[in-house]
Amino acid sequence: MISCQELKEIMNDGLLSFPVTDFKDNGDFDPKGYQARLEWLMPYGARALFAAGGTGEYFSLTLDDYSKVVETAVKTCRDHTPILAGAGGPTRNAIAFAQEAQKKGAVGLLLMPHYLTEAPQDGIARHVKEVCQSVDIGVILYNRGQCRLSASVLEQLADECPNLIGFKDGVGDIENMVRVRRRLGDRFAYLGGLPTAEVFAAAYRALGVPVYSSAVFNFIPATAMKFYQAVKSGDDATIGHLLDTFFLPMLEIRNRKAGYAVSIVKAGARIVGHPAGPVRAPLSDLNPEEEATLRELIEALPA
Repeated sequence: MISCQELKEIMNDGLLSFPVTDFKDNGDFDPKGYQARLEWLMPYGARALFAAGGTGEYFSLTLDDYSKVVETAVKTCRDHTPILAGAGGPTRNAIAFAQEAQKKGAVGLLLMPHYLTEAPQDGIARHVKEVCQSVDIGVILYNRGQCRLSASVLEQLADECPNLIGFKDGVGDIENMVRVRRRLGDRFAYLGGLPTAEVFAAAYRALGVPVYSSAVFNFIPATAMKFYQAVKSGDDATIGHLLDTFFLPMLEIRNRKAGYAVSIVKAGARIVGHPAGPVRAPLSDLNPEEEATLRELIEALPA
C-alpha cells in the first residue's frame, strides 16, 4: 500500500492519464477489453492512471460497473503503475464509491464534483471532509464544475483532512490558482486538469503546477509522453509544433459538441486499433466526417 505522503510525491512528477472505460456494443462494461487497453498503455510510462475518471465516464457508471473497473485496473497494473479512482456525485454516493475503490485496492481518489446543485463554500467543504474521512487513502480534489473552493477553505480542509493531498484545477481561474498555490505551498500536489490539458500545460507549469493528466495518452501515448517531456524541459519548438499541427486542430473537432472531450478520445482509440466501444448516454460519438478528420491528424504525426 502506498502512503498518502508517498502518493503526493508520485503526483509531483510525471505524466498522468485517465484510461477510457471499455464498453461492449450493448453498453455493458468489457473487462477483457479494458485489461488489454491497460496492458498496452502501461509500457509507455504514465506516472499513475486514474480508473473511472471523467474520461472513463465515471458519471455513467453504476456502483457494480465501477467496482469491476477499479478491480480490473488494480489487478492489471499491480506492481507497475499506481491506480487511483474517481469518486463523486452526492456525498453518500461519493462515500460509497470511495470506500469501494479502497476495498478494491486503489491507492488514491480523485474527488469529482457533487453535480447539478449550487452549494456554498462551507457546504462543499463539508462534502469534501466527509468523503476524506470515510477512507484512509489519499484524496485529490478536482476543482471543477460546481465544486470550486477558495484558498482559505482549502487551507481549512488541509488542516482537518490529513489524507487530502492534492488539488487538480479544471476551472482556469488563474487568480484563484495563484492564491491556492501561494497559500498552500507544499501541502498539496498540484495537477492541471483543464481539457485539453496540453494546451495549458506550459502556462500552468509556470504557475507552479508541474503535472497534468493527458486524455490523448489513450490513443497517441508516445506523442503524449513526448509533449510532456517538452514541457518539462522547456522545449518550446516541440511544444509549438505539436500544438499547431495536432492539438489545436483537434480542439476544433472537440469543441463542436458538449461532451466531445470524452467522445474524441474514444474515436482516437478506434482509429489506432484499440477500440473501446461507444460512449454511454448522455454523450454522443463523433460522426464519420469528424472521425475521418481526426484520423488525418493522427496519421500526420511522426511514427
